Amino acid sequence: MTEADFVIVGSGSAGSALAARLSEDGKHSVLVLEFGGTDIGPFIQMPAALSYPMNMKRYDWGFVSEPEPHLGNRRLATPRGKVIGGSSSINGMVYVRGHARDYDHWAESGATGWGYADVLPYYKRMEHWHEGGHGGDPAWRGKDGPLHVTRGPRQNPLFHAFVEAGKQAGFETTGDYNGEKQEGFGPMEQTVWKGRRWSAANAYLKPALKRQNLDLIRCLARKVIIEDGRAVGVEVERGGVVETIRARREVILAASSINTPKILLLSGIGPAAELAEHDIPVVADRPGVGKNLQDHLEVYIQQASTQPITLYKHWNIFGKGLAGAQWLFFKNGIGASNQFESAAFVRSRPGVDYPDIQYHFLPMAVRYDGTAPAEGHGFQAHVGPMRSPSRGK
Repeated sequence: MTEADFVIVGSGSAGSALAARLSEDGKHSVLVLEFGGTDIGPFIQMPAALSYPMNMKRYDWGFVSEPEPHLGNRRLATPRGKVIGGSSSINGMVYVRGHARDYDHWAESGATGWGYADVLPYYKRMEHWHEGGHGGDPAWRGKDGPLHVTRGPRQNPLFHAFVEAGKQAGFETTGDYNGEKQEGFGPMEQTVWKGRRWSAANAYLKPALKRQNLDLIRCLARKVIIEDGRAVGVEVERGGVVETIRARREVILAASSINTPKILLLSGIGPAAELAEHDIPVVADRPGVGKNLQDHLEVYIQQASTQPITLYKHWNIFGKGLAGAQWLFFKNGIGASNQFESAAFVRSRPGVDYPDIQYHFLPMAVRYDGTAPAEGHGFQAHVGPMRSPSRGK
């Protein structure tokens, strides 16, 4: 098939959900274009292996930032999924809806229909929430959506010590940061189901691909074809040959916050002066394309543990082998969780309206990119701003 009603570029979180919904009633043909390969295998499907795929050329585009002037001109790794499921197949599987005020701010800024009261029904419809005896807010959660959301077993005593420490420091606690009250210390949620990463591909795309009217093509999307001011298809490269895949109704770009603007720019949609510099014919002068990039960087603070109770005891060939075998045969044990099982959402200072800092807690001290193992028993708290004022391009 080289023609369809809808052509979607990218099989990540947005692309997978769109493909499933647009093909649902059987009335329209849908094509998903994806450059990356299969997501089958323990590196992606085993939650505890999360540091591997985002550092593997096979699964990650390998983007790095330009030298950052305020960070000693370091270049920062910017992982993006190059695989079925996109970045939902290489991320940390942490599930955070965001604060209600974030959505209300969007609505106040002119994005009508994006207030929290507008989006909450869709969150409830999207998720299949497993409370698992940990408390929470059932009234705010969905019970029969395609995206499974679970909580880790929190068996390591440090998960509870982290929450207790927050309480002792004067912060609030919350039983469900995705429910009525985000603010406070409490359990963290993950997109993991039956011990497997529950990516957008597992939740949406793979079940939908069983339909006759949905197909997936492995190719590199080069640009959108515009005729008479209308997007009519996508120029792709497949097996070294350049060809056009036509869209009868719509072309949908869901190729991430990095590749979507890149494809638009290559298609001649963007700031005219920049396009001219690269001899790209201007189709539409749109100064905002590729601008206003927002991200939330994290630092992690590592602390040596006074007791030998951290995950470090598994950080050896025998421990890893045992965890891997347990996961492979039974889909349980420490391999079945991303190990981010406690979290906190707090305000950085008095006068801040609602939480602007997020913590993940990990009962081990280890480099997130997997390049440096723990030196001994330790734990770490990841901390990052949720509304960074920085803007990139």
